[in-house]
Amino acid sequence: MRAILVFLILAVVVLIVLVSTGLLDINQTRSAKAPDIDASREGISASGGQTPAFDVETGSVTVGTQPANVQIPVPSLQVAPANEHAPAPANAVTNAQ
Repeated sequence: MRAILVFLILAVVVLIVLVSTGLLDINQTRSAKAPDIDASREGISASGGQTPAFDVETGSVTVGTQPANVQIPVPSLQVAPANEHAPAPANAVTNAQ
């Protein structure tokens, strides 16, 4: 039961966000009308009535491309001169006698 209630609350929140951002526009085009109900000795009869009608417009999202100039960095490698040695790692064991 809690899961259904949480789902309904989330659905209402999503609907409010969509309407407030303009991605969803709901307009009522026809109002509702209750049916005429007659009760008599033969029973109850209902006639007429009208359901409401709505016009729903949704926003659209378009994805496209456009040309752009982007500078790409070029990595450079500097080689150590031949007469220099790389430093020993900090955890290297030396033979000190």
